[in-house]
Amino acid sequence: MATAISSSFLLLLTLFVSVLGLARSAAAGDACSGRRIHVRRLPPRFNLDVLATCADYPLLDDLCPYLANHGLGQPTHNRSRSWFRTDPLALELVFHRRVLELPCLTPDPDLADAVFLPYYAGLDALRYLYGRDVNSSAEHGLDLYRFLRANDPGIWERRSGHDHFLVMARPAWDFSQPLSNDPPIWGTSFLELPEFFNVTALTFESRAWPWQEQAIPYPTSFHPPDSTFLESWVARVRRSRRTALMLFAGGGGISATPNIRRSIRMECENGTEAPRLDNGYYAKTCDFLDCSNGICEHNPIRYMQPMLKAAFCLQPPGDTPTRRSTFDSLLAGCIPVFFEDQSARSQYRWHLPEEEFEEFAVSIPKEEVVFKGLRIVDVLMGIPIERVRRMREKVVEMIPRIMYRKHGGSPGLRSKMDAFDIAVEGTLKRIKARLQEVSV
Repeated sequence: MATAISSSFLLLLTLFVSVLGLARSAAAGDACSGRRIHVRRLPPRFNLDVLATCADYPLLDDLCPYLANHGLGQPTHNRSRSWFRTDPLALELVFHRRVLELPCLTPDPDLADAVFLPYYAGLDALRYLYGRDVNSSAEHGLDLYRFLRANDPGIWERRSGHDHFLVMARPAWDFSQPLSNDPPIWGTSFLELPEFFNVTALTFESRAWPWQEQAIPYPTSFHPPDSTFLESWVARVRRSRRTALMLFAGGGGISATPNIRRSIRMECENGTEAPRLDNGYYAKTCDFLDCSNGICEHNPIRYMQPMLKAAFCLQPPGDTPTRRSTFDSLLAGCIPVFFEDQSARSQYRWHLPEEEFEEFAVSIPKEEVVFKGLRIVDVLMGIPIERVRRMREKVVEMIPRIMYRKHGGSPGLRSKMDAFDIAVEGTLKRIKARLQEVSV
């Protein structure tokens, strides 16, 4: 294990140091107009050294196995080329590796339209959340800011940081502890530091008000290296027989306090009658997959098979509104059912266009279910079967845009924009609009 991780470190370091060489061979001319990205060179303490602490947190699983393959994790089995045991925290590695493949990198920051900071913020936050610096969480990010101002300060000062962006592979709430909290509570204060108010932060879940935050998809476990694997998966999704009306894969809902997860579990446990379709019956009304205590997190076989067999996948909020399961269900062609807008509609506008939302998702206000007795099964059965088929086809069409393909993918697959490509495109547009707004 140590050898594999060390090799990964060396390869990452080689790629990181050779970014200037990659930039020189990048596409030029009009194709890169408005798209040039400079990768800021940071000391190893902001990325590679952070990876070395992957086993330092007893309260968490050992994260070291999930750093393999530049953050994709280990393959689910020896012969797998597209399915991996991916941990969401490793998206910062995945993103960094993919940035180094972009065709419009530039070694000259003065020519850049955007500056990428390869800082592993979510992984580095673990020492403030679970480790030795738990009482210093207000300092998260200050070391990075001091470096940016002290080393080649003109890169930052040129546009006051408005053209900088980074990935933070956790919900924004985990970086939003008020600086005034004494003693500190949960989270770090990175996004509360005025020093970073101008920087675009790509997170798994954004707050409603800060302009600089933008939610991007959680990574699934599917990372195809070429179009053949993607097309094969899409074909399997299309031919999968949906034997359950709805599925809930998750935990919680066992307390006596009224909440949406409790209502879902009660409806699943009490729903015994098989709903009728125009062409027959579902085998069951509701399938419940207990994923308590993270038992499903790194085992895609455990949850993808039930999702392939369900028509609708329920996505109730948990500790925060968003869920990785949303993107797992889309990948399986299972129509997501949301119970509040913050779970997806108002979060992932780049990847799940709000104007198309009703074409691929169902929205049911959680208050109607929890406090007014609305049955989810009645809502879903009220959707005409032809509309269900159209919605599922729309979900299937969206699969390429919500997955992160494997680095070094084939030219054919690179021609399809995936979650990473859409995130970069959205970031460039946002930075351009922001610079015009503030006239920097």
